[in-house]
Amino acid sequence: MVQLRHVSVRRILVMLLGAAIGCAAAQSQERKIDPTYLHQYVPDLQSKAADISTETCQYTPIFGWGDPASVASIMRGVARFGELTIKAHGSCKEVIYPAEEQAWVVMAGNGQLHYGGETSPVKTRDFFYVPATVAHSISNKSGAPVQIFIMGFKVEANTAPPPKLMIANIDEIKKQVLSSHPDSVVYQLMMGSANSKRDRLAAAHLLTSLYVMEFQPGGTNFPHHHDSEEEIYFLMDGHGEMVAGDGADGLAGRHAAKPGDAYFFRENCTVGFYNSSDGPAHILAVRSVFPRPQYPQYVK
Repeated sequence: MVQLRHVSVRRILVMLLGAAIGCAAAQSQERKIDPTYLHQYVPDLQSKAADISTETCQYTPIFGWGDPASVASIMRGVARFGELTIKAHGSCKEVIYPAEEQAWVVMAGNGQLHYGGETSPVKTRDFFYVPATVAHSISNKSGAPVQIFIMGFKVEANTAPPPKLMIANIDEIKKQVLSSHPDSVVYQLMMGSANSKRDRLAAAHLLTSLYVMEFQPGGTNFPHHHDSEEEIYFLMDGHGEMVAGDGADGLAGRHAAKPGDAYFFRENCTVGFYNSSDGPAHILAVRSVFPRPQYPQYVK
């Protein structure tokens, strides 16, 4: 009698355990795990109609707005990262964003920036800050295309703009070693927050650092992570291995990288680059605050 009761209890426990395992398995199949990083090869991407687009002005989304691969839950502060191409003698529509600040980097060509009712010439390797609330557009009077990277970040609506256009050129910025990284890579610190003391332009709110890294042959910035920032790398030239994945030990994954590779890293994702021994490599990088409840103005 006791033995039969014991067997019945065992069977019940087995049945309950099996049901629990089956339920957990079903839930795990339904659960979507957000990636820790995103990768795009820019030359393979297609342009998409945007509010700035015309027949002679094309926007190619890389991350954020217009990119179906950018999962909404992974990108919190970054609004967009894309490439703008203005054909010869072309122009873009004027746009204005009440709750988005932007950094523009001219990758190739010469154009005319129309900013807040004024026009300024821009050339290759110029970069400038486009704050929220300021109307802007760009045109191209030359016979060659103009290519620009646009980086947008979510800010509090109607954030006050600086009193004038903030613009500089990468070639004006000294190269320096940072104490927190190996001396096999030097930095050109382009743009930082409005209270920055080290960057060429102290302009932004959510954006914390826009910069170029120059890696010596065989150089590295060592895998590391940022526990409160999102980051994007674009390999301008050279080749090597990009580090991307979970954890802070650099063992998460090393991916062969070539010019045109772009990576988005969410907070706490391992990030780094190992350059090949063939020659130098350059990466354009940008970091921004990962919005948290203690920054309610940035939580969308």
